[in-house]
Amino acid sequence: MLRSKPNDPQLDYELVCIDLMVPQNHLLRHIAAHIDFTFIIDIVRPFYSDNHGRPSIDPILLFKMMFIGYLYGIRSERQLEQEINLNIGYRWFLGLGLSQKAPDHTTISWNRRTRFKDTNVFQDIFDEIVRLAIEHRMVAGRVLITDSTHIKARASKNKYTMQTVEQTPHEYTLELDQAVDKDRELHGKKQLERKEEVNETKQMKVSTTDPDSGYMMRKGKPEGFFYLDHRTVDHKFNIITDVYVTKGNVNDSVVYIERLQHQVEKFGFKDTLEAVALDSGYFTPHICKETLTMGMYPVIGGRATTSTLEGMSKERFVFDAEKNVYICPKGQELHYTTTNRQGYREYSSNAKQCQDCPVLTNCTTSKNHTRKIQRHIWENHKEQVAKNRNSVAGKKLYRLRCQTIERSFADAKELHGLRCSLLRGRTNMQEKALMTAVAQNIKKIARQLAKCANKRGIFFIACKYAWKANWRVLKVS
Repeated sequence: MLRSKPNDPQLDYELVCIDLMVPQNHLLRHIAAHIDFTFIIDIVRPFYSDNHGRPSIDPILLFKMMFIGYLYGIRSERQLEQEINLNIGYRWFLGLGLSQKAPDHTTISWNRRTRFKDTNVFQDIFDEIVRLAIEHRMVAGRVLITDSTHIKARASKNKYTMQTVEQTPHEYTLELDQAVDKDRELHGKKQLERKEEVNETKQMKVSTTDPDSGYMMRKGKPEGFFYLDHRTVDHKFNIITDVYVTKGNVNDSVVYIERLQHQVEKFGFKDTLEAVALDSGYFTPHICKETLTMGMYPVIGGRATTSTLEGMSKERFVFDAEKNVYICPKGQELHYTTTNRQGYREYSSNAKQCQDCPVLTNCTTSKNHTRKIQRHIWENHKEQVAKNRNSVAGKKLYRLRCQTIERSFADAKELHGLRCSLLRGRTNMQEKALMTAVAQNIKKIARQLAKCANKRGIFFIACKYAWKANWRVLKVS
């Protein structure tokens, strides 16, 4: 029998309890049960007045709203306000009743752009969440895996100007100069005259809408204005331990050592850190030297060897460390000639012996029949890292990348809106990357702690029933 409902249920009054309307296994329930956000008060206290102005919105409520946006990939603050007003689970998490309105979206914008502008608030919140994971033994600090991913800037690749941009020299330049001087002295060469430290200039595309972004042109990557999110994760539970944003045209290796030392000092990884796993973009002499000097076991991906302009690949030559010579496939020795400013030792063959060599045309294109090879003064560190990579332990460590850092980036882009940004400027991008990482970390922490609590509950119930059963057996006997 077909009949329509005569009354309109949207106009009915009901006595309800919000807590009963949120499922027990809801993610926000796990977060509320296992993560205490009161530390936010201490972080933001210096930016509020104790006795002036109107009473402010609770900072914890403000940041919880932002966490909801990043947890569920809500990119617009206006949309976030609407979703909170409509979603009972969000209201429960924020402590809002059904008749209360969520704070206006402009409140979030004003606090981000005015109150917390040019502060370390977002970095401090990220650090506290990492420390919470360390307290719960979810960060081992033994193996750290680092990589970078591109984030599309809110800038058209067709709107730019060509500008001459100054490029500051690398921080390790002084260390390299000292190593070059020492090497030249060891080989009886005069010290090179030091040039005045002048920043190099380069013609680059600069966006007219977002000058802080960088024009990225990488093989296999999209072309345009991007930012790079340099991220480090701990291998145990894939907790993110560091986030740092740069322009899209900055090489991965430039900021790595600085960020690694930052984590070691801040979280006390000095006594626990054993190994690092990186891709081939970090396979530079400086990174190999620094990681080995710090007592780690670095595993860095190798680059495919291709034939050079000289012809025969350098890998076909054998280096004799005792004689300090390279030996070609035909047995001829290439002797040391000098060490250049870039830190490379130069080795040259004997032209008289090379001119009658049967593989001369495949070995070099030089008109004077001389083959030259360069070897960095820190090349032995690169060779050691290459051995690490080819070892059994190294192969296992390198395979962790796809399970950890690559998974972390995939989740950030697919679930938390990190693929592209609606914000402009490096500072805003740093904030977005940090808050995305905070959302990923608190989600992992809450779910893991909830899982452990559930296992403890099941174990307790099992022990309870086992004890009762044994008691009945003893009573009967």
